[in-house]
Amino acid sequence: MIAGIPKENFPNENRVALIPAGVSELEKIGVSVVVESGAGEAAGFLDAAYEEKGATIVKKRTDVFAKADVILQIRGLGANPDKGKADLKSLKEGQVVIGFMEPLTAKSEVSALAKAKVTSLSMELVPRITRAQSMDALSSMANLAGYKSVLLAANYLQKIFPMMMTAAGTIVAAKVFIVGVGVAGLQAIATARRLGAVVSAYDIRPAVKEQVLSLGAKFVEMDLSTGDAEDKGGYAREMDEEFYRKQREMMLKVVADSDVVITTAAVPGKKAPILVTEEMVKGMRPGSVLVDLAAERGGNCDITEPGKVVSKHNVTIVGTVNLPSDLSFHASQTYSKNVINLLKLFVKDGELAFDMEDEIIAESMVTRDGEVVNARVKEILGL
Repeated sequence: MIAGIPKENFPNENRVALIPAGVSELEKIGVSVVVESGAGEAAGFLDAAYEEKGATIVKKRTDVFAKADVILQIRGLGANPDKGKADLKSLKEGQVVIGFMEPLTAKSEVSALAKAKVTSLSMELVPRITRAQSMDALSSMANLAGYKSVLLAANYLQKIFPMMMTAAGTIVAAKVFIVGVGVAGLQAIATARRLGAVVSAYDIRPAVKEQVLSLGAKFVEMDLSTGDAEDKGGYAREMDEEFYRKQREMMLKVVADSDVVITTAAVPGKKAPILVTEEMVKGMRPGSVLVDLAAERGGNCDITEPGKVVSKHNVTIVGTVNLPSDLSFHASQTYSKNVINLLKLFVKDGELAFDMEDEIIAESMVTRDGEVVNARVKEILGL
């Protein structure tokens, strides 16, 4: 069996789906690797490193698709709708494609994959269960994004994070407020604390309070009736607009008292909820910074401009997207491990062996044998 690694062609995507060390791991399960020349270069992995581990380097992208039984990508068709269309004609019937697919929103792309009769597995759909933690690429990327968000905030803030006792007087520590305490939020808390900031955090799931406190941050209590605030996948559940309205009212004072606000709230397959309004931004101190990690899904702040860093009402609003790509070396390293662990579930001695009774395979698979086979995807997309 051959796994193919094409070069990512989504704008400003610097990651690669498999690093050189992963070539040796795949060989152990009977999988050889073919890599498009330059695929790992932007992440610091040169062709020579892949060849040293036993991979074959090819010049043409089409050769990767022609030779491979399994295509490993960061961004599959749904997550790369423009450039990804060109690869459709290169896909072979029965070929397996693995990557981020945006399957809950990319109706035409999912349908196209089914029509091409490829078996596609989406890394976004890997269930959040204990056995699948080593395959959870969303958490891997969120962890890095949370770290990077704090560095961006520190870069744009006109203050330093830690308290300092100097001959010229005492410098007060910056106040950082994290909204959303998932993987990204927890890493943002830890990073801001390491830099010396006074950190507080809020999440609609009261159960995360213990985690926030364990990292040395303050948990902001808001008397809001949430019911079951967590879905079966471990993500915050989408709430109604009345809930978000009350939440914004209660957050107004906390946001105004913060030097940095980092928002991380995203609901899979949905537009990001608005948590910070323009009115709240107006109430922030001049020179404050808001980093919106949900910018790719429209943003948690209603004046975020996705892909841009802008100044509004004397506040810097950072809408930078795809932060893991800025940390491409370690993002590629962790993603590579995630995708290898997923492959090991259904590759036995170099042969495909899909066990559809396996919860991880069943929930991650989107298309197979010319059909959309994922019940959740079919329901949401109306297929």
